[in-house]
Amino acid sequence: MQPTRVGKGVMPLTEHLRELRHRLVASMLALAITTVVGWLLRGWLLHQLTGPACTITHVHGIGQPTRQCHNGLLVNTGILSPLSLSFKVALTAGVILASPVWSYQLWAFIAPGLYKREKKYALGFAFAAVPLFFGGSYLAYEVFPKALQVLTSFNPSSFSLSLPGDEFLGFFLRMVLVFGLSFEMPLLMVLLNYLGIVSADRLRSWWRQTVFLIFVFAAVATPTGDPLTMTVLAVPICVLYFLALVVATLHDRAGERRLAGSPDGQLDDHQASAPDLTPSALDLPEPVNISRLVSAQPTAAHPDDPT
Repeated sequence: MQPTRVGKGVMPLTEHLRELRHRLVASMLALAITTVVGWLLRGWLLHQLTGPACTITHVHGIGQPTRQCHNGLLVNTGILSPLSLSFKVALTAGVILASPVWSYQLWAFIAPGLYKREKKYALGFAFAAVPLFFGGSYLAYEVFPKALQVLTSFNPSSFSLSLPGDEFLGFFLRMVLVFGLSFEMPLLMVLLNYLGIVSADRLRSWWRQTVFLIFVFAAVATPTGDPLTMTVLAVPICVLYFLALVVATLHDRAGERRLAGSPDGQLDDHQASAPDLTPSALDLPEPVNISRLVSAQPTAAHPDDPT
């Protein structure tokens, strides 16, 4: 079985699989514990989630008004719906609470196969991606009440309205994912620039088209489709886009300065660069244990030996 290179050493495939199993078990154990915590807090979590829907006053629902929800909009349909809704809320909370554990396990599994520079880039982008995603998720939570107000305003006054629990929770999670992932788009542009795929000049020349596409994406991605919600999503992404453009510009200028200081930086395309004559260390073979080899060889038979 061919070993796989990991950093400065090697690791067989079986060791990779064994380590992957260990990482998965640790992540699943953390997820199980945090899901139990989410189950214990499901009442408070449901109250925080359903608050925007229960404060709507211009519509009335078919459900029985309760102390926490006076308009009766939220209902559960089916015998298993209450259990399913509670479990989904607990599992969602468990995934969020366990994110430090499973994200660390993912990083610990990948990091040994990366070089020092790759580790630096990966850590930098990971530390930037987490606050960007949570920033978009928080914005979705703030926009969520307005989205419900807009959508329920289309209900005719002669009709009652009901919001099934699963549909309500799915609508909220879709908004959180859309807003959170959309905030990662500028970070993707910086990543493409650091990999040398797209230059800062090219990104700068596309700014008009990019801003237009951001507003189109916001109009399509937001579930309400109203101009206010679209603008609330599009404007922060545009700001992050221009910040990413600044980071890409600084990165390209730093690369140009390094290239200008190199002796091969001013060469034409048809000119060859100077050969690299820097000596490198060689992988020396392991020392041979002579005594062990001699003891392992069979002894020669004596001529007078009757055997």
